[in-house]
Amino acid sequence: MFKKYFLVLMMIVAVSCRDSKQDVSIEADKLHDSMQLLSDVIVHDIFSPPVASRIYAYTSITAYEILAQNDSSYQSLAGQLNGLESIPEPTAVVDFDVAAIEGFLLASRKLIFSEDKIEEYRQQWHKELLDMGLDQTIYDNSLAYAQQVTDHIFKWADKDNYKETRTFQKYSLSDDPDKWQPTPPAYIEAIEPHWNKIRPFIIDSASQFKPEPPTAYDMTEGSPFYKEAYEVYETGKKLDAEQREIASFWDCNPYVMNVHGHVMFATKKITPGGHWIGIAKIASQVSQADLMKSSQAYALTSIALADGFISCWDEKYRSNLVRPETVINKFIDEDWAPLLQTPPFPEYSSGHSVISGAAGVALTSIYGEPFHFTDSTEARYGLAVREFDSFTEASDEAAISRLYGGIHYMPAIRNGVKQGRALGRFIVQNIQMTKSEEKTKVTASK
Repeated sequence: MFKKYFLVLMMIVAVSCRDSKQDVSIEADKLHDSMQLLSDVIVHDIFSPPVASRIYAYTSITAYEILAQNDSSYQSLAGQLNGLESIPEPTAVVDFDVAAIEGFLLASRKLIFSEDKIEEYRQQWHKELLDMGLDQTIYDNSLAYAQQVTDHIFKWADKDNYKETRTFQKYSLSDDPDKWQPTPPAYIEAIEPHWNKIRPFIIDSASQFKPEPPTAYDMTEGSPFYKEAYEVYETGKKLDAEQREIASFWDCNPYVMNVHGHVMFATKKITPGGHWIGIAKIASQVSQADLMKSSQAYALTSIALADGFISCWDEKYRSNLVRPETVINKFIDEDWAPLLQTPPFPEYSSGHSVISGAAGVALTSIYGEPFHFTDSTEARYGLAVREFDSFTEASDEAAISRLYGGIHYMPAIRNGVKQGRALGRFIVQNIQMTKSEEKTKVTASK
């Protein structure tokens, strides 16, 4: 108790001794710019969609936990997220906003390959802080506290089984006709077949929101599965301009390969989770959300994305269903190709449908519905902007885009949306971020 009173006294004395030059204001834009930098690096380093979701989660949680320490209306996620213990309290006077941005950047640097890109930005920001007149002692204390919290977060992160899965046995292909096979043009091996072994953030287990099974494989003409495959085929042949635009807008495939003669090279694109992080940024800016609320939006959205990928990938490698491109080429039209390149993992359920459903629920819980926004996330990649009147509308379009793209059957889309929204509701109902919230624990069907 004495320690807390002493710390408060120290803070009062320090604040009373400052002049206006020593105060700095850290706006939400600094977090948005830092998040955009992280997304750019994730694209540059070509992280898979599941791995990218893990990166967004740990970085966002680091910033949120620091800011929540200093805002009496917000609550720590310690004891709410699986395995997360309370972060340390500062033992000296710190600027929590500065520490939050620093913690975000330190966490980002630990999780990507191109550390120099994060470090260059970080060093420039340090110079800006001192140029703005931030007290040297508070500057030093804030950076040291950010490092302390980041170390705490990564002791927790190191126990999520990610490192262990890097050494697990490679995926073995099956010769069964209903099972997934690598697809053209690069025939990339299966991505993250052990992702269901990663510790979830909120959900009880990877299988908690297991969807109903996909339609039984049967390429006999007229069978239910044949009709689903034929629907993909016919849709792909009759796409209008709007459908093509929708498919391209939500492509978000970091593995697109371009083939010119004997030369093959990759086109780098944002991941599906990165697109929704971009939407979280836009929603925060439209709402003129402050640094704390913006951090809340990123943290909740990234948790929904991360658990969404764990849930979806659990089903993908359980059902291990063959992609439309494979069966259409074999049984219907050997020359047919989908509008989008088929991603390198099994078909069911649709990842876009699951994570978009979950992220849409998360953002709606913070910013409400209806919520009009212009999604310019893909503009930096040469695509037009699109307008939506709600996060639900955006997530529905993201889901159906996979039919237009020729890479999913309808059950993967329809059941994926159900899976993602059920998971999203569970997350929203089982996380209390603001102290005014009524926290209602729910028991979801296993």
